[in-house]
Amino acid sequence: MVDVRPFRALRPAPEHAAAVISPPYDVLDDAEARRLASDPRSFLHVTRPEVGMPHGTLPAQRVVWERGRDQLRRLMQDGTLQREPYPSYYVYALTTATHRQTGFIAACSVREYEEGVIREHEHTLPEKEDDRTRHLETLDAQVGLVFLAYRADAALADLARRIAAAPPLWRATTTDGIEHALWVAPQELNEPVAAAFAALPALYIADGHHRSAAASRVHRSRGTDPTARFLAGLFPDDALQVLGYHRVVTDLRGHNATTLLDALDAAGFDVVTGSSLPPARGHVAMYLDGAWYLVRPRDGLVDVADPVASLDTAWLQHALLAPVFGIVDPRTAPELRFIGGHRDPDAIAAEVDEDGGVAFLLHPTGMDQLFAVADAGKMMPPKSTWFEPKLREGVAVRLLDEP
Repeated sequence: MVDVRPFRALRPAPEHAAAVISPPYDVLDDAEARRLASDPRSFLHVTRPEVGMPHGTLPAQRVVWERGRDQLRRLMQDGTLQREPYPSYYVYALTTATHRQTGFIAACSVREYEEGVIREHEHTLPEKEDDRTRHLETLDAQVGLVFLAYRADAALADLARRIAAAPPLWRATTTDGIEHALWVAPQELNEPVAAAFAALPALYIADGHHRSAAASRVHRSRGTDPTARFLAGLFPDDALQVLGYHRVVTDLRGHNATTLLDALDAAGFDVVTGSSLPPARGHVAMYLDGAWYLVRPRDGLVDVADPVASLDTAWLQHALLAPVFGIVDPRTAPELRFIGGHRDPDAIAAEVDEDGGVAFLLHPTGMDQLFAVADAGKMMPPKSTWFEPKLREGVAVRLLDEP
């Protein structure tokens, strides 16, 4: 049973929505964030408050979090953000030229997260968890959606369709060409939505492990009762688009193209001429010295029965990056870069041509693989999934005084 509740969202007034909603705080560099925050209504002033401070201001410090709190209050006071008069569920849709992703925004149970009903697949980094915890404590509000997935359910799909059949509260197209729309569910559908979610056995964190952990820590430190909640966007797995999460190694450790190909052969890989994208799981596209190759582990190198070891991100790390390049910890290796699957392969190749190194482009990790790992209580390697499109911030906010 999954306990998902309606809540009184703080959300953009319809006339301000296009200006308010912003990309996730952690997918932008400082220059991009400052450019997108040129409008004072941008929610980046809450999630990346250093954009309104002198260049070089470090984000993880109290003065920055306090500025975010002040910016949130400003948006509430001037009417840019409005508080829903009654607890509601929301339907949130993101539409690109080729894909539509529709799900719910609601309040989920901290206790179910702690007990594993809401399942993880990735370890958190202590410093990032600390930052999100202090940000949450200072703002006294949850300002970013934890991205949750669930196995597609007919009852929830029907309810989402019924809610989205009405005109949306607002519709806005962002600078990346993605259309975002928000609906408030009628009050008479609160009980059916709650009942449909209660029939699910589990929810799964697709993205937002640090936010989930931060919510748990804040509520635990405050001695909050077992009904404590956190803000989430919940989407069925058949609506989600997962892209590959690529790797670039900038230091060949003395290898040239010939010796590196020999090293891969010795490590147990078949390497043939290929194209820029791997055709299926179990293959990785490699760009080296102006040419594309297809890399595949030979039989017996990978434990295909293990839900983690069989992941392309796992065997690439343990059987190739570690022994060939000496990259033991991918979280801290300075010579390893992660690149989201939204990037054009030709652009990645051009960077390698200019800077040197080698690129490995991966096939997307499937939702079936994510579910299998989480259900087994195991963890994926870092940067195993890239979801696209990204949920925007500022679509809905949950104040911590919300019961």
